[in-house]
Amino acid sequence: MEAGWARLEPPPVQEARASASPDALAVAERAVEELTLYFAGRLQSFTVPLVPRGTPFQMAVWASLRAIPFGARVSYRDIANAVGRPRAVRAVGQANRANPLPVFIPCHRVVGADGRLVGYAGNAVDLKSWLLHHEARVLSALAVP
Repeated sequence: MEAGWARLEPPPVQEARASASPDALAVAERAVEELTLYFAGRLQSFTVPLVPRGTPFQMAVWASLRAIPFGARVSYRDIANAVGRPRAVRAVGQANRANPLPVFIPCHRVVGADGRLVGYAGNAVDLKSWLLHHEARVLSALAVP
């Protein structure tokens, strides 16, 4: 998965810790805990507070993305309709592309109108596929009595 997100270059950990407030550190620790649980298949909904920055349209799209249930898939058109801009399908794609918090804001759950996996974090469709399969495996395991 790392290759697709290689463009996301976080600051060195020590430098980030030294400049972060105690509240920010607590949120970051909670985010790490929640991601760990998510990838272990033990968390389906994130509760860590998110404060992404974007345009009003991007914020509306990202809020709609957060409402997509774990393991579900919706189309870009579905999101455009959800934000009240049914003709803004391409703009929804651009908002997804600008998503600053992938996984937390699950843009991987948005697929093409025909169900194909299109676009994700620098065209890393393999990451999108992995995340969708991960969620499907978790739901499948929960369904087994």
